[in-house]
Amino acid sequence: MTDAANEDSQRIFLRNFEDDAAIANYADGPRRFTPGLDALHRMTSILLAERAPADARVLVLGAGGGLELKALADAHPGWRFVGVDPAGAMLRLAMRTVGAAIDRVELIEGLIDAAPPGPFDAATCLLTLHFLPFQARVETVRAIHARLRPGAPFVAAHGSFPRADGAAERWVDRYMHYAVASGADPEQARTARDAVLASGNMLEPEADLAALREGGFIDAELFYAAFTWRGWIGHA
Repeated sequence: MTDAANEDSQRIFLRNFEDDAAIANYADGPRRFTPGLDALHRMTSILLAERAPADARVLVLGAGGGLELKALADAHPGWRFVGVDPAGAMLRLAMRTVGAAIDRVELIEGLIDAAPPGPFDAATCLLTLHFLPFQARVETVRAIHARLRPGAPFVAAHGSFPRADGAAERWVDRYMHYAVASGADPEQARTARDAVLASGNMLEPEADLAALREGGFIDAELFYAAFTWRGWIGHA
């Protein structure tokens, strides 16, 4: 897929998150399409807490919707957060999702360049980086790395699965069947399946790991794998 096509697909995707009414039931989607999402949030909390202090300042890139913000804020009442997302409607949803903990959260509309320079004690980017082609992903990861204190943890999790020798269709079919078994509309699940299969930005796990390491997280390692999803932990 060309860079221009990738940019077009990203714009189309973002349009799905620009309307408050359209995202009213957003929380249902990630849980139906991402196996173990709540467990992923708990694992992320544990991994960050290994090195983040009790009063940590945490950068959350792709914070729209607020699911991971709420999970982390509930688990760590002393942490403060900066959530960044390009979709204003999703940030408004995040504000409602976070609830009483919103006084510990600053929300910023934009991409990583809109984030404060830090330094942050930890960072996350969940269900987001698979929208970026390889080089843009490296640059985004590098920008996150530059905003972290030395040794600070970074957790990334997103779409990533084997694609060679027909493996891609096998894995996206499993992704689809999981969503339907979790309550997703079958037609919606098939549309999502086709979109995932057609995406040129969802990398194989080896390429994903290479992007993280090229972006500065040279110790990045896998901690989560669920059908078409992978998660990594690395340190600045």
